[in-house]
Amino acid sequence: MFQKDALVIYGKTGVCKVMDITTPDFCLAKPGEKKKLYYVLSPLYQDGTIYALVDNPRVFIRPILTKEEAKQLVELVPTIRAQAYYGGSTQDLRNHYQNLLDSNDCADLVELVMSIYEKKTYVEQTKKKFGAVDEHFMKQAEQLLNGELAAALEITVEQVSDYITTKVKGRKSLAGSGARASAKETENCGNM
Repeated sequence: MFQKDALVIYGKTGVCKVMDITTPDFCLAKPGEKKKLYYVLSPLYQDGTIYALVDNPRVFIRPILTKEEAKQLVELVPTIRAQAYYGGSTQDLRNHYQNLLDSNDCADLVELVMSIYEKKTYVEQTKKKFGAVDEHFMKQAEQLLNGELAAALEITVEQVSDYITTKVKGRKSLAGSGARASAKETENCGNM
């Protein structure tokens, strides 16, 4: 159970602050039933209040990355070898992207953003149209990833791309030639 004031990832909403743990007035238990507890969540990057059942297995909830975990993830960015996924059909593409989103794992989100960015770059170079499915999932993955990194690193969402670019370039300049990230990978990282 999370504590009041904890920052959590709640489903596809992203980062939320636990404002309270209570049984809301609208949740009336039947006689003899135990009252159910709800988290009262306040999304960090959008308006509203969410009442989430504490023991609901259908909606994913986890603590956000720690600051150290976020820094380690950013350090791994140059080593991630993301490849564009094309799929056999629009539904295959949608399922592939959705599976990565549903993992609720930040490394999968990094890979998803980088692979779609790789695809976008290729499509633009060949003067083709970038797909709506790709665009949708790239935005969703970026929002989730950037929101969590911002909260964990205690920076704004707008600062995340610059933070990643700076850290990746810094690592590149410190690394030996065998461990350097390519300029293309560094570019891709800054677009998260």
